[in-house]
Amino acid sequence: MANLQPKGTRDLAPNDPLLYDHLADEWWKPHGAFAPLHWLATARADLVPPAERPGSKLLDLACGGGLLAPRVAPKGHHHLGVDIGDSTTRISRDRGIAVARGDVRSLPFAAQSIDVVVAGEIFEHVDDLEAVITEIGRVLRPGGVLVCDTLANTRRCAFLLVTVGERLPVVPRGIHDPALFVAPDRLRRLCANAGISLSVFGIRPTVAQLVPWLLRRRPEVAMRRTRSLGMVYQGVGVKT
Repeated sequence: MANLQPKGTRDLAPNDPLLYDHLADEWWKPHGAFAPLHWLATARADLVPPAERPGSKLLDLACGGGLLAPRVAPKGHHHLGVDIGDSTTRISRDRGIAVARGDVRSLPFAAQSIDVVVAGEIFEHVDDLEAVITEIGRVLRPGGVLVCDTLANTRRCAFLLVTVGERLPVVPRGIHDPALFVAPDRLRRLCANAGISLSVFGIRPTVAQLVPWLLRRRPEVAMRRTRSLGMVYQGVGVKT
């Protein structure tokens, strides 16, 4: 099976945002390069609480191709987004998200103006995680909710998702830099410093659904919780 090496990206460094522009056509393919992100988006949306007041705002950090949009639409929030890429902001707008092009380290939103922040698969892509968490704490209103997921800074995670995963048609080559993977204790500590009390738990694909998906008999694979925090993990936090 061939790996997912986007054309024209061989000279790009790992984790270069330009990789996403080369993969723009893959966002909404059920068996495309970003298929696992669909699974994670569904698991993430399940953690988003319904809107508690008229005009409630959900901010989707690094919203990418807008995968979260149809999954949180029933929750009743006004869906905002921010992303650094040109193609990703365009695709997200097409999915109904009010997207601002910008850097997650300096969010273009007022303090205490957001009810829910969703940060899916972004923490392992930034070189100043503390700045991102600080910004999340700044824009969240008191009682606001953070929903996030990221990759653990373990050898097992780096081996399975980069060394092995990028050689299979599951993970695009060069999409991750293991040096940026995030320790759960560090994430909890940074969130606490920003006034967010965060609980974390591991998640993994449902093994029994993987084979039917590989055989193209399923459009998606459900994620399930696990005790291990050594691979992919999610977090839910409240701004105190």
